[in-house]
Amino acid sequence: YKNNVQAVFMLQHQGCRASPHCFFLSPLLFPQGEDNFTYCPATGLAKGNEHSEFAGWAFPFPGVFLMEEFISKDEESEIVELMDQDDWKPSQSGRKKQDYGPKVNFKKQRLKAGSFTGLPSFSKKIVAQMKACSVLGSFLPVEQCNLDYMPERGSAIDPHFDDWWLWGERLVSLNLLSKTVLSMSCDSEDSIQLFSTCSKENGELLPSGSLVPSREVTVAIQLPRRSLVVLYGDARYKWKHAIYRKHIEHRRVCVTFRELSAEFSAGGRREEQGKELLEIALSFQGRPV
Repeated sequence: YKNNVQAVFMLQHQGCRASPHCFFLSPLLFPQGEDNFTYCPATGLAKGNEHSEFAGWAFPFPGVFLMEEFISKDEESEIVELMDQDDWKPSQSGRKKQDYGPKVNFKKQRLKAGSFTGLPSFSKKIVAQMKACSVLGSFLPVEQCNLDYMPERGSAIDPHFDDWWLWGERLVSLNLLSKTVLSMSCDSEDSIQLFSTCSKENGELLPSGSLVPSREVTVAIQLPRRSLVVLYGDARYKWKHAIYRKHIEHRRVCVTFRELSAEFSAGGRREEQGKELLEIALSFQGRPV
């Protein structure tokens, strides 16, 4: 087809219901081009990739915390073995999932504990280890979602923002069984100020005067096996995140923890409901809902 719109139209004409999560349509609606910047954990910069038009350029990319080897190989094996003792439910875009959290209707902004009995027992140690991370000292998870990715299923997750009515600022994910890439994209009309990595003064990057539209920039965050990544600030609220099929080479399991938003926290309008959910979550006696 000449373009993606024509391809989608033809599939619809042939009876396709055109879900954006369809195995065939997802790559058309969300093109999986090459990321043109890569995040550098040591500097906090997004650096232009060597073979892209942005080679030699960089810009600050705040709101990412990455810790490699957060758990050991033995801990990883034990965690996945315990997960696999419970059923994995089919999810969107070739994924399977296990949810530990309240029953939520995000559109109507309603929730109830329902059959939520807490986070799983094996997560108690993971959550305790998080306290040693500088950005997670006060982190109290109220929900856990395990996702199973397999290349044979075409597993992926399209660019998206996580909800921020119920979920708070920090999104915490533990990457298990294989490496992958978290692709960050921005729909903002803003421009990004680029810096030349060749021009420095006292070790600081100097602005070059070069601006690039945010929409033209995609940033790859490399996630090694057993690494922990935290998204907050701009990386949470300004940049969408995605995992593309081409970056799922082997089975991958992702454990994502979420905290409560201000509305459900101390001083918030729904503080009492938040307390109830946290009490359940942190009992660590849960089974998938």
